[in-house]
Amino acid sequence: MSERAKRKIRSGIVTSDMRDKTITVTIERTFRHSLYGRVVKSKKKLIAHDEKNEANNGDLVEVMETRPLSKTKRWRLTNIIERAK
Repeated sequence: MSERAKRKIRSGIVTSDMRDKTITVTIERTFRHSLYGRVVKSKKKLIAHDEKNEANNGDLVEVMETRPLSKTKRWRLTNIIERAK
């Protein structure tokens, strides 16, 4: 990976695993509002490729940016950090 550009890596929770080889990951981040200083939560949904259908709802996973795999899929599953209980 040293000869390639660095790829974005994000971690989030799987919110849907209904589709074949595809998961929906919700990424949540907190930041301070620039004008008012209040802590704000922001959520974003990513569609990721899961080649082996390993991830389930509620799992904490790590996804990596990749080439476009379909109309909406731009991420792929790299690691399952923690399984859901």
